[in-house]
Amino acid sequence: MNAKEFLIELLKFKSITPNDDGALNFIAMELNDFEAFFIEEQGIKNLLLTKKFKDEGDHLAFGGHVDVVPTGQGWKSDPFKPLEKEGFIYARGAQDMKSGVAAFVHAVKNADFKGSRLSLILTSDEEGEALYGTKIVLEWMKERNILPDYAVVAEPTCVRKIGDNIKIGRRGSINGKLLIRGKQGHAAYPEKCINPVHDFAPVLRLLAGFDLDPGSTQFDPSKIVITDIHAGMQVSNVTPNDLSLMFNVRNSPDTSLEDVKNYVEKICYGLRYELDLRQSSEPFLTSIDNKIVQKLKQSVEKITQEIPHLNTKGGTSDARYFAKYGVRVVEFGVCNDTIHAIDERVSVQEFEKLCLVFKDLVENF
Repeated sequence: MNAKEFLIELLKFKSITPNDDGALNFIAMELNDFEAFFIEEQGIKNLLLTKKFKDEGDHLAFGGHVDVVPTGQGWKSDPFKPLEKEGFIYARGAQDMKSGVAAFVHAVKNADFKGSRLSLILTSDEEGEALYGTKIVLEWMKERNILPDYAVVAEPTCVRKIGDNIKIGRRGSINGKLLIRGKQGHAAYPEKCINPVHDFAPVLRLLAGFDLDPGSTQFDPSKIVITDIHAGMQVSNVTPNDLSLMFNVRNSPDTSLEDVKNYVEKICYGLRYELDLRQSSEPFLTSIDNKIVQKLKQSVEKITQEIPHLNTKGGTSDARYFAKYGVRVVEFGVCNDTIHAIDERVSVQEFEKLCLVFKDLVENF
């Protein structure tokens, strides 16, 4: 089947995270000249497809996920019965990211590759916890000394048109919980209370929206973003016993968890507080001069006639796991304007260009 036919079939699988619903088997059958390794951990299914071309040369991998988020209510058509209409295909996962998966499957099928090995790393555990997906496969490959040199994760990266963005890194993510202790009491006798809201009020302005670093050419500043704040019992005559606050920092390599800790401790000096910080993902950056960046950029410009913006914006993705294992990684895919939304759709024209970009990359790497 051609690439569009393959995409339409792939979109029919009800692969709501972490269930692949048979999608991984379907992909393996399409690439039956690749060695297939089904790697399962904690009930999560993953698939490694790999093909050796020669002993020497670069090992190029593509990464992706077949799991999708729940559909939600209000679709104009069945989200798992793809509808092609006016140049778009409507279905859950159309942009995020079965179009990317279908594009790189098409690109490696009967590929004329000059390197040593091509691999596809696929998981059904990206939209959820992502604990037993891509990183499990990479660990499996490391143990067998077949880690790729370079990788492309086919996340939807473009904003207005196909070719306008390539991600060459991602910020990390630090989650914080701050508890300010007080002493509950009657609002009519504030002198007998320790009101944590009053105590914390001058500190809040030093925390909310604060830039922990100035940013750089490739990264925005590491900003403290308040995500939740709560105190009291929703009554007007009792002061709260404590105040709880949650925040997130999307950090560049210039700001560490220790930097966040030191800053919060500094501004909270004199308060009774408890601080819990967790780094859920690490930042990474692939150099602009690296081969994978330059080769992908060339293919994008050749096929789309766009000059892509090389950036690190957005949330986290499985690309962070490739980087952690020393693989030089970039991300490129279709536009992301309807990801996770009702009536998610992908432009057929964009998808066809993505197929050509990946095919050109494989043939000229």
